[in-house]
Amino acid sequence: MAAESDSADDSFESSNPTPIGVKLGSTRTVLRYREADADEMTTVRTLTCLALYEDAITGDEKALFGEQAAAEYPDRVEYMLRSGLPEDDDRAELASRFFREQLSANGVPQDSAVVYAIPTMENDAGLENLTEVIESSDIGAHTMRAYPESLCGAIPAMGDGVEAVSDVFISVNMGSTNLEACAYRRGDQLVPFSTGSVTGNDVDRRIVANVEEETQGRVHVDLTTAREYKEEHGDVGDFEPFSDVIQQPGGGSHEFTIADSVVDALDWYLDAAVDEVANEFLPEPANDYMKVYQLSLGNDIALTGGMACIPGLPEEFQRRLSAELDRDVNVVVPDEPDLAAAEGARRIAEKLADQ
Repeated sequence: MAAESDSADDSFESSNPTPIGVKLGSTRTVLRYREADADEMTTVRTLTCLALYEDAITGDEKALFGEQAAAEYPDRVEYMLRSGLPEDDDRAELASRFFREQLSANGVPQDSAVVYAIPTMENDAGLENLTEVIESSDIGAHTMRAYPESLCGAIPAMGDGVEAVSDVFISVNMGSTNLEACAYRRGDQLVPFSTGSVTGNDVDRRIVANVEEETQGRVHVDLTTAREYKEEHGDVGDFEPFSDVIQQPGGGSHEFTIADSVVDALDWYLDAAVDEVANEFLPEPANDYMKVYQLSLGNDIALTGGMACIPGLPEEFQRRLSAELDRDVNVVVPDEPDLAAAEGARRIAEKLADQ
């Protein structure tokens, strides 16, 4: 059930470690924890990016991370996990610097039991780098473990505790860099599936192309703007056209209206995601674990990840998947799909902290 990454020091004793859930993501990194005697949950949610610059007085190298880095240094900001994992030593070093800066800036407790969510990807070097980035940090003095992202994300979708770990179900994670699916049997992964051909990033790229086509070549938006259009205006079934303004190269401005670009990209994503789940993933558990397959389709399917935040998308995914399979399926979504992996990891960490 847990990944091979338990680096806890058994000699370390703590009476009240803080349970922390971590999702170091390709677009955003999320930490969830509640300190002792605190009434509110702390959520640290930051763009996974870093910008290095030289101090104008001392000449020392300085770092900015997250939204501030993206806003002030768009020309040199590094998104070191664009592929989902730190692919090489340089990106791993940048990711470590980013994570240290984030932890320090937010005062994240070092005396903690940490569970971090890892993606389902066949990339041993990248996974090892991710493990090193998190486990070499200052947090996790009590416990440090890794669990599959699709399991962590499903936990808040399926109950108030960690009931999902004792159930048989299917989880589908709709992320920026991968579409993941997995059948779980009491916490064990069965035939994990991942594809990079249907992603939130693909939706952004299609919005860029669609805007140029819809405006007859008069407007070209970048990927950051396309992502903002998706996140702020995306809606499946109840989309409303919106307007934006660009500055003309020769002076003045040009106002344009987007009616189809976002909707068409989301429609492509839904068709492609349903096809991958129904025709690429589900035949595997059907062939290898027939009883588990039947049980899991009779139970709720957990849908998580950033794309599941788009209004109407989970319901339409359920409708199209039911039609494709020619049987009714039921999809459940956590209250905050983009925070679900970190929240599920935190709940597991809470159990581990009590041991």
